[in-house]
Amino acid sequence: MDIFKTTRALFHLPEGVTYLDGNSLGPLPHAAQDRVDAMMRDQWGEMLITGWNKAGWMEQPSRVGDRIGKLIGAEAGHVVLGDTLSVKVYQALASALELNPDRKVILSDSGNFPTDLYMAQGLIRMLDRDLELRVVPPEDVEANLKDDIAVMMLTQVDYRSGRMHDMAHLTEVAHRSNIITIWDLAHSAGAVPVDVSKAKADFAVGCSYKYLNSGPGGPAFIYVAPRYADVVTPALSGWLGHAAPFDFDLNYKAGAGIERMRVGTPAIIQIAALEAALDIWDMVDMAQVRSRAIELSELFIKEVETRCPELVLASPRDAAQRGSQVSFAHPQGYAIMQALIAHGVVGDFRAPDILRFGITPLYLGHDDIIRAAKTLQTVMDGALWDRDAYRVRARVT
Repeated sequence: MDIFKTTRALFHLPEGVTYLDGNSLGPLPHAAQDRVDAMMRDQWGEMLITGWNKAGWMEQPSRVGDRIGKLIGAEAGHVVLGDTLSVKVYQALASALELNPDRKVILSDSGNFPTDLYMAQGLIRMLDRDLELRVVPPEDVEANLKDDIAVMMLTQVDYRSGRMHDMAHLTEVAHRSNIITIWDLAHSAGAVPVDVSKAKADFAVGCSYKYLNSGPGGPAFIYVAPRYADVVTPALSGWLGHAAPFDFDLNYKAGAGIERMRVGTPAIIQIAALEAALDIWDMVDMAQVRSRAIELSELFIKEVETRCPELVLASPRDAAQRGSQVSFAHPQGYAIMQALIAHGVVGDFRAPDILRFGITPLYLGHDDIIRAAKTLQTVMDGALWDRDAYRVRARVT
């Protein structure tokens, strides 16, 4: 039996909607509703504050972190959940800079997600150490891995085009020059096979609400390699990262290993939803997911290029260089996407001209891909996008 027919039935997919936006927000697993309801009723409702001990809430960020760790090739005990991705980027970058104090340059690329760059810019201002954020084109990263670089901070899969960096290769090159590496896995975890341990990544961060289906605002995660876990000094020294938070010591003492990267109180309700989603991930392996994602992506590219020649492929044509999304460019991309959504196919738009489609085999099949391409053809052939209402930019695109 096709495992993906089984996993598809485990998600709530609205009637009449073909959903190709799981790279932005994953759909609701049916079990998440029951899991959250049970947690609220039986734990929060009946245990009240004793749930921190009785229900194991305090241990959840590390325990569930290990479940995500299996999806990204992390060693046990080196991933913890909590806070937002922006916070985790800030933590990783501050720690990485402290590990390389004699160097001044943070290297990133123009395909990085803007919040990562914003976090770097803010940290540079705050530290006031004459640090520099050097942003180069993605294809120029390797050539810029020189002895003045303190930290290489990259998003593995470009959020716009889906172009994918070679994590293992760039990490190896960086380490030859004693550069600390940070990998943002927001569009990698649950999308492509990742092995941070084998690649010898120093830090990795990511979110859980995209391919991992934890729901809007789901917690982020951070990975710290074993060689650094007990030596990094968290810039955000929150009370739950303290070695003994309930001693209420007025002076900070870092917790052991990955625990020190905790900051604030964990989002227990959201973690319950994430656990339900991770139960589905336990049914498949990433090799299966990747193989099917490539198959569906290739089909989508072929169908769209045949049916809609005015759209230009903005993703790498080589599947090995592409994450689990396909992007096309068009000057009227925003209006086209709004018309497409209005006709039951949901993707999203990224400025300036990108129509973006997430390819997620857990709940997408060949019929969905064909329907999406046919609907896009209908929108393009009839110029259905050419309406003022479709040009009005919503706050979220």
